[in-house]
Amino acid sequence: MPDTEIDFASLLCSRLCHDLLSPVGAMNNGIELLADEHDPEMRRRCMDLLAESAKSAADKLKFFRLAFGAAGGFGAEVDPNEAKLVIAPMVTASGRTVLEWAVPADAMPKRAVKILLNLVLLANEALARGGTLFVGAEARAGEHEIVVRASGPKILMDSAVREALTGQLDPAAVDTRTAAAWMAHKLAVQDGGMLQLSESDDAHLVIGALLRI
Repeated sequence: MPDTEIDFASLLCSRLCHDLLSPVGAMNNGIELLADEHDPEMRRRCMDLLAESAKSAADKLKFFRLAFGAAGGFGAEVDPNEAKLVIAPMVTASGRTVLEWAVPADAMPKRAVKILLNLVLLANEALARGGTLFVGAEARAGEHEIVVRASGPKILMDSAVREALTGQLDPAAVDTRTAAAWMAHKLAVQDGGMLQLSESDDAHLVIGALLRI
């Protein structure tokens, strides 16, 4: 793992900045175009670009606030619908991926929600050409089970991300690409929990976590 918790937090911040760079950059370009454009139709297009980019940036901030941050606005437990509200825009934004949600309405421990969000992030990124992303959860006495399943025409997951998820990656090698996977693994194995990943498959990916909370 990076030398200190501050170093690891820096990796997560770098990941957040990387993901926000595109929509924020598009907003900046839109403002510059709008300042020099006088044609009504082009100005309308600029405004559409600004609105779309602003929504994308806001959606990502809301997602990462709950996935990476302290989520101070929530208590020890989180309404799963809050997780769905930040997951759905990210998963469906491209128009190529369908979200299937099978998570009970009962409140979940914040740690479980963070794991769920990070697994969704990784599975969604693996859907190179879109597809279906299934998210399910089940609670039993003292245990929470989470499953995220991605199905599509092309599944791509970096080997280092797979190693981080399963705890096989050299801690010193954790970087911005693997930080979310490493975080999910470390949160999952607390108190004797576990995280499992299906074998490599071009069309399917299953990530499961069993938490003891």
